[in-house]
Amino acid sequence: MTNSLAEDRAAQTLGAFLKDRRQRLDAAGLGFGGRRRTPGLRREEVAQRAHISPTWYTWLEQGRGGAPSPRVLHSLAQALLLTAAERDHLFLLGLGHPPKPDTGLQEGISARLQRLLDSWPMTPATVATASWDIIGWNRAAQLALTDYAAMPASERNILRRIFLDPPTRAAQSDWEAVARFLVATFRAETTRAGETARAQALVKELSSASAEFTRMWRDNDVRTTGDGTKTIRHARVGEINFEFSSFAVDGRPDLKLMIYNPMGARDAEQMRRLLQQHDGPTDQR
Repeated sequence: MTNSLAEDRAAQTLGAFLKDRRQRLDAAGLGFGGRRRTPGLRREEVAQRAHISPTWYTWLEQGRGGAPSPRVLHSLAQALLLTAAERDHLFLLGLGHPPKPDTGLQEGISARLQRLLDSWPMTPATVATASWDIIGWNRAAQLALTDYAAMPASERNILRRIFLDPPTRAAQSDWEAVARFLVATFRAETTRAGETARAQALVKELSSASAEFTRMWRDNDVRTTGDGTKTIRHARVGEINFEFSSFAVDGRPDLKLMIYNPMGARDAEQMRRLLQQHDGPTDQR
């Protein structure tokens, strides 16, 4: 009884949201001309744009259409010209969770986010997907961690480098702890983000190439990225200790911003030395 009432309220809320967004649309601007007594599109016009039954769309607005599928919600979001935030809200109302993000390998980040990364000249910072593909970084990260710009996008995966690249492994002060952390967060975050195909392909690749990855993967550990400490053995300036923090990227639940702040005065000095003596990017991650 309680569940039924909750479902009814959710359906009514979804219907009210659909109706409100339908009435905000410019009929003439969308090719539905003529003077109208009421604002926005008609129900059958939204149904036409979304390629669904007019009757069913009417029922959805009336709170009696049943639970729509993700495909239908995507079509409605396009038909109603919803913003990204409005689309997420539509999915939360209709299904109880936001839409799965586009999990294809991204080529980069927004110019605004890149400017934010670049505003931290002494602080390495990266943007990573749930499967630890690095898609954004600043110059400090290039010097202290890895020269991501010199790699093809397909090779900028931290898991692959930790398990398959000897220099990256040697740069970790506690490789076992770092590797376990990455595997556990990879399992948790790819499940939450819905990166099934990408995760399965990466697990298959690493399992065939690394017995250590296979051993850790079988442990079924899960972790959030959160915050912690990290020590890099840098070939030019020696050890640098960082405190790292992870932040969600608004509007992109599949991405995380990682900031590595030098822990103490000595570590900040090491970063200054690295920046001053730099005559070419390093590869330490």
